[in-house]
Amino acid sequence: MNLKKSPLAPENFPRLPLVKGMLMGTAKSQVKYKKRDDILTVVFEKNTSVAGSFTQAQIIAAPVLFCKKNLKSGKAKALVVNAGIANSFTGRKGEENTKKLASFTSKFLNCRLKDVYTCSTGVIGEQIPLRPTIKAIKSSFQEKSVSFESAAKAIMTTDTFPKGSGKTIKIDGKDISIVGIAKGSGMISPNMATMLAFIFTDAAIDQKIFQTLINLGLRNSFNAITVDGDTSTNDTVLAFATGKAMENEKIKPFSGIGDARLRKFREALEYVMNDLALQIVRDGEGAQKLVEIKVSGAVSSASAKKVARSVANSPLVKTAIAGSDPNWGRIIMAIGKTKENFSENKIKIKIGKNLVIHNGALAKRYSERRTKKYMRNNSILIEIDLGVGDSQSSIWTCDLTEKYIKINADYRS
Repeated sequence: MNLKKSPLAPENFPRLPLVKGMLMGTAKSQVKYKKRDDILTVVFEKNTSVAGSFTQAQIIAAPVLFCKKNLKSGKAKALVVNAGIANSFTGRKGEENTKKLASFTSKFLNCRLKDVYTCSTGVIGEQIPLRPTIKAIKSSFQEKSVSFESAAKAIMTTDTFPKGSGKTIKIDGKDISIVGIAKGSGMISPNMATMLAFIFTDAAIDQKIFQTLINLGLRNSFNAITVDGDTSTNDTVLAFATGKAMENEKIKPFSGIGDARLRKFREALEYVMNDLALQIVRDGEGAQKLVEIKVSGAVSSASAKKVARSVANSPLVKTAIAGSDPNWGRIIMAIGKTKENFSENKIKIKIGKNLVIHNGALAKRYSERRTKKYMRNNSILIEIDLGVGDSQSSIWTCDLTEKYIKINADYRS
């Protein structure tokens, strides 16, 4: 599948640091994509801890069910990902196929079945052909460790560019790496998005603390983006900590939320998560503009996020942005339909630096020409003050033309 690269894509895949204690391999299964790798495997050294979060949809793919069960153990030895077929809405056979892929992996690596994590992305409703998939998994284990860019490319479906991000921090004089890769472009909406995101670090961290940090990081990253308002069956974030950069006896692992060193680690982790989330929005199907909807003056952060999401998901708002049309009435409509608490007489709306609505009425110095000129930019900020409280929240989205709002018969996850 040759898709035109998104105009919002980064110029290059970033240079990412090495993460100690893991080896990655890729391979071609020839199932959906004939000329590219579509299998990713990652093997971790002993005692790697794992944290994660999954789709909140009611229809859940077989690999997600498998990973949710295994996450209770808190440990990981291998990650196996296939692209092209989602193994979603595939019934008992889909669950059996997931277990067979994981069983092959556990036997090949001589590890526990509950230490294997499987993820799938692609077309919903199709079964994974086991023979070519297992053959490719075996091949990937026998390859030399590949780059993060190759790994990111192997998990792509309708993506137009591979997504990666990384940070290196110093803890007790040692370099600690945090690296993430992700895929996603369509069927994107909290909570989370039609996405797979994998985060790797060589920090040593208690699994419960790690899970808490992932949960906190999700709020303003993968749970704060939307492209088309649709939530997938396969959404998965998995984070792995090998501990290999903190093996020195003089360096204590992160074991408590009160650890002063944890702040630096959390900031780096959230940077990677936020960066990956924004890259997913930048690759939204048909996206030409990146848009932030920032809501303040709400009675609660939950209320602010609900309003922001309503504006961000509105097809009318999206098409106005796509056409550089400063039709602020569509924003008012999207706010009003939420039935959230706001003051009609105090509400304020800005598009970029252009004040549009002030104290519930069109601003005296509002300029449609100036606002329209701003809306031609490929990065747009819409600020909304509801005028009833002190809470705020943001949602990142992109524009959509009529072409991309039409129902797509080829459902992907």
